[in-house]
Amino acid sequence: MSARGPFRRRTVRPSTFPGAASDPAPARRVARRRRALVPALAAGLLLSTLVACGGGGSAGPATVNWYVFNEPSGSFTKAAAECSADSGGRYRIKINLLPNDSDGQRQQLVRRLAAKDTSLDIMALDVTWPAEFAEAGWIRPITGPAREEITRGTLPAAVDTGTWKGQLYAAPLNTNTQLLWYRKDLVPNPPKTWDEMLSQAAALAAAGKPHYIETPGAQYEGYTVLFNTLVSSAGGSILSLDGKRVELGEPARRAVEAISSMAHSPAADPSWSNQHEDDARLAFETGHAAFQLNYPFIYPSAKENNPGLLANLGWAQYPSLVAGQPSHVTIGGYDLAVSAYSKHQQSSADAVTCLRGRDKQIRNAVDGGLPPTLVSLYTDPAFINGGYPFAADIYEALRNASVRPKSPAYQSVSLQISSTLSPPSLVDVGRLGDLRGRISDALDSKGLVP
Repeated sequence: MSARGPFRRRTVRPSTFPGAASDPAPARRVARRRRALVPALAAGLLLSTLVACGGGGSAGPATVNWYVFNEPSGSFTKAAAECSADSGGRYRIKINLLPNDSDGQRQQLVRRLAAKDTSLDIMALDVTWPAEFAEAGWIRPITGPAREEITRGTLPAAVDTGTWKGQLYAAPLNTNTQLLWYRKDLVPNPPKTWDEMLSQAAALAAAGKPHYIETPGAQYEGYTVLFNTLVSSAGGSILSLDGKRVELGEPARRAVEAISSMAHSPAADPSWSNQHEDDARLAFETGHAAFQLNYPFIYPSAKENNPGLLANLGWAQYPSLVAGQPSHVTIGGYDLAVSAYSKHQQSSADAVTCLRGRDKQIRNAVDGGLPPTLVSLYTDPAFINGGYPFAADIYEALRNASVRPKSPAYQSVSLQISSTLSPPSLVDVGRLGDLRGRISDALDSKGLVP
């Protein structure tokens, strides 16, 4: 809305006004009409101001645009409709679908934010993006009572994903972590270590039974997640805590050796170097594998696509690299953030609180396989018995979770990891030197930018 309002003042010169000089009576009548017109103009100005600023009832609810990926079960669509209804007419949430792959999602959001697009209100951010978006000034910090409400009862690891430099910028919508999924008819006792998993797969292969271990291995973010999980599970990290230095010590060597040992064993699916999460799910559902390292979305999928498999589907903690030590699986999920350029800051903030409400998180988990961020749900019998029987295992994995390297340059860091260590069959410890140099360049903005 212009600061000058919708009206322009037009000056009428006395010399051009009819009868202004020769007829004082008409002049007085004109003056009276002008005085009477002032209140009407003022009322019109006030009404136009309210409409332009969204403050009048006639303007209707504010349209809050939520940019989010397509959730096939429809739980996001239902949440948007419910929150719109619950707002009492203050706002209406409109879903704008982003591409299904995270790279495409980020690209579309970055382009709009760089152009200061005011139609962008709420964004679903992959947990690796808040640092970058906050550093760029694209998202608003969450402070005061709103921060207290969002963090109260929320998994600390999930809160950490939306935090940058000690400030909360994004509210956890859902979290995510991987488990070891296996066929109970083939694997009576799930393996506890990486080497034990490979040995069991080799034994099944020798017996002519399904034996593959399905997990992402293509050159993309899912492969970076695998490497980060293995490095963390070996007791190390890719970057320093402040995100400014490359680590990659002895734990990175053990991680590379774990990938190489699987790539050169019968456990490796021939298409491993091309697999994404969904490819791993399909391969497991069609009966070609005995194991799968993947997210819990595979459970509702198996329930719908292969009920026979569901009866034999078991789950356990991700196999460790260090005997007797828990694995540290990379946390995933999405956070909700309000654009710094949104015209509906308060409505958007209120909508964020509603969209991540308890009932919404339950539906996201049961129907869509997206783990909740509220601690209390993981011990809620109604939630567990209502379609989330592996809640305790997910919670244990989240308590031991690791995060991906926090840095505004994370996209470049991830790209260097997935490209340098691909394909899995050619990985060896000799590549770690190149990887250290490339990540260091990425941190200094010298590396390849996606």
